[in-house]
Amino acid sequence: MGTEKRESIGAEYIRRTAYSRAMWGDKPRLVKPAEPPAATPVALRKPEEIAKVSIWDAIARRRSERDYSGNPLTIDELSRLVWAAQGITGEAGGYRLRAAPSAGALYPIETYLVVNNVGDVPPGVYRYDVPRTELVPVRLGDYRQAVCAAALDQVMARDAAVVFIWTAVIARSRGKYKERAYRYIFVDAGHIGQNVSLAATAMGLGCCMIGALFDDEVNALVGADGENEFAVYMATVGSCQ
Repeated sequence: MGTEKRESIGAEYIRRTAYSRAMWGDKPRLVKPAEPPAATPVALRKPEEIAKVSIWDAIARRRSERDYSGNPLTIDELSRLVWAAQGITGEAGGYRLRAAPSAGALYPIETYLVVNNVGDVPPGVYRYDVPRTELVPVRLGDYRQAVCAAALDQVMARDAAVVFIWTAVIARSRGKYKERAYRYIFVDAGHIGQNVSLAATAMGLGCCMIGALFDDEVNALVGADGENEFAVYMATVGSCQ
């Protein structure tokens, strides 16, 4: 009796997300509907010119930094980092373009922040409202231990001044790209993460990307349901030792 060779999950993923013709759908809503915030939103400041570091210097100096001094970030530093992630940089063809590219300009990635130690910003979990350029509180309080545990107990998430969490709202991409949207959301998240990493380096801050996480715990932390919206990537940022 012969044995059937089972298709690996990776091969199945590629096969099921492959393109065929005539697969385009309607464009979905690109931002989350407004909901009552847990507290007053935090207005971010327009980024001013940062330290004169060329993009080539930032790329050459970028390293994964896991040890942080414990010194707080300023609201200006936080504003620059968030702008580098997904700030609006212009308009074209009816699209409000952002600092990081996105397949089809659909922007399925949501940016959340666990603020541990930022001047003038109460500790808590926030969502970046891109059109309003502000941080909307999801819940306030000290979530250092919770975000550390959700990041596979990596202590850098506890010690960082801020932890970025990126989720994907899959419907924004799937309406147009069908199952292939699952490929694009991770590419989009990578673009955003690299922007934050290079911005932190240019500002003299430390940054480390995190792909190892307990999905359910991260989803619960930011209020994602794990199906329509789910965690895909994280990053820690803080002052270097």
